[in-house]
Amino acid sequence: MTMNLLAIDTATECCSAALLCGDHLIERSELAPRRHAELILPMIDSLLSEAGLSRRSIDGIAVGRGPGAFTGVRLGISVAQGLALGLDVPVVPVSSLAALAQEAQDAPGDNILAVIDARMGEIYSGVFRRGGDGLVAPVTDEMVGRATEFIFPQSKNWTVVGTGWAAYHDALVARLPAAPRAADGTRCPQARAIARLALPQFIAGYGVSPEYALPVYLRDKVALTLDEQRAR
Repeated sequence: MTMNLLAIDTATECCSAALLCGDHLIERSELAPRRHAELILPMIDSLLSEAGLSRRSIDGIAVGRGPGAFTGVRLGISVAQGLALGLDVPVVPVSSLAALAQEAQDAPGDNILAVIDARMGEIYSGVFRRGGDGLVAPVTDEMVGRATEFIFPQSKNWTVVGTGWAAYHDALVARLPAAPRAADGTRCPQARAIARLALPQFIAGYGVSPEYALPVYLRDKVALTLDEQRAR
């Protein structure tokens, strides 16, 4: 039976949606800070229209659960929960860092460092490795903190992906055990990667009820105090 899996991600500056119908994937993606609430539902309707499907044809929903921008993460989870409740379908929350690592190009055997600029002088970080099935799996816990404070696994093979690389290049170079073989500081998590990572979870029956699809923030602070800003 062909599964129709809808995936969305609004955790970073990029707003994206993807529809996986069996082996066929179609997607929409736009770099549009602060316009996610305006864009995400029309993107979903556009995908369904292109596929010739109605919302009732959706069998499951995958969503980027964070970490990322607080407002963006909340929006993605809320949209996924609302749609899933209305359609009575399960949800699989997927790490936005894992989705970002999945976007790394041609990194077999490498440790993939996914880093998202968390603002306030910090990054969200996770180390992943691509398996034989082509999907990434975590090597370390996901963390948030200053780029100058991270300790990464010992390895000579590194690929780095994400906006944290562009924002904190020098600090990350100093902390990595070896210079990366490839790096891209422009990448954001994409719904297409979330769909690919979520599909085995759905097939295995690991989808959850909408109320259990919860965001992951990694920190509970959204801005620096005035005293903290002056101290920088």
